[in-house]
Amino acid sequence: MDLRDTAEEADFRRRARQWIAAHLPPGLRGLYPRIEQLEPAREWSRAMSEAGYAGLTWPREYGGQGLPLAMEAIWLEELAAAEAPQHLGVIGLGMAGPTIMAHGTEDQRQRHLSRILDASEIWCQGFSEPGAGSDLASLRTRAEARPGGFLVNGQKVWSSYAHIADWCILLTRSDPARPPHQGMTFLLVDMHSPGVEVRPIRQLTGDSDFNEIFFTDVMVPEENVVGEVGEGWQVAMTTLLHERGTLGFALTGSLDTTVRKLVELARERAGQDTRLRDLVAREWITTRALQLTAQRSLGQHARTGIPGPEGSIVKLTFSETNQRVAKLARELLGEEAVLDDGAWLYQQLRSRGNTIEAGTSEVLRSIVAERVLGLPRSR
Repeated sequence: MDLRDTAEEADFRRRARQWIAAHLPPGLRGLYPRIEQLEPAREWSRAMSEAGYAGLTWPREYGGQGLPLAMEAIWLEELAAAEAPQHLGVIGLGMAGPTIMAHGTEDQRQRHLSRILDASEIWCQGFSEPGAGSDLASLRTRAEARPGGFLVNGQKVWSSYAHIADWCILLTRSDPARPPHQGMTFLLVDMHSPGVEVRPIRQLTGDSDFNEIFFTDVMVPEENVVGEVGEGWQVAMTTLLHERGTLGFALTGSLDTTVRKLVELARERAGQDTRLRDLVAREWITTRALQLTAQRSLGQHARTGIPGPEGSIVKLTFSETNQRVAKLARELLGEEAVLDDGAWLYQQLRSRGNTIEAGTSEVLRSIVAERVLGLPRSR
């Protein structure tokens, strides 16, 4: 497999790099934009959309560019290299939008897709629950049929962007008498509806990237059902497949940028300390291996249209590598770590969430064991 850019890809990379350099506001530079940057981040996302860099793989009929997944991967790599934030609507672009395109009505497509692209609507995901995160089929949030729609009651947790979201893709149990993987209904829920309460979960950084969502007698109109009533599990699988599509490139891109900073720091601080130099070298090698694994995943997707298990390998290794890198940088800085701009301290604190979000390390190890190594199921 030739891992070098084709002529077309190289031209796209060059143009993307130039556009980012010319348009990225200095105040948004950084891998983890804070909530106080919401409106500037929305403007940045709108600029991406107007320039054609949002929804690169979406069909043209829905406002996208109809480009292959490789172009999306290049775009994510270039954003990370420039320390530019991704589109504010990452869940809308990568999960809600593709699901609506695949299973939604034409009215749902017309109502939401263009607003996802220009960040007029921010979306969150309502899948995980207390006691039903890894075992999604055991979810208990109820959707009871009522004239004209469904009455929703329940709780979701670990929902990124819920505190700023306008809409939620929500998986509910509409028929508790059916088997666990049946009797579910997939809903689009207006987050401004009466009865929706968001409680941010404060992290070590002081930020609240994750949230709990409580639904108390929330009325969802029937036109907001995606797919068939009771067949929500099949719709949700489409959502999860798209979640893994380019995740590896976003992760490896950000890790590559972080490791490059670590290498520069080590040149200044490590001196002849062979232990520290070896540890830095290990993280550089791991990052390069992850980049190659992400490329292999892209090849799998190009051949079959379905992401392979490589995405789970990348997510698992990224999460734990990112934590080690931040810890190592703090060790190199020593007492001065608290005197700099706080970037490495923030990175170390934020990295603690990496092994939870988008699949815990424990669950990902099970996936790799079963789907890659062919080991027996753990349960």
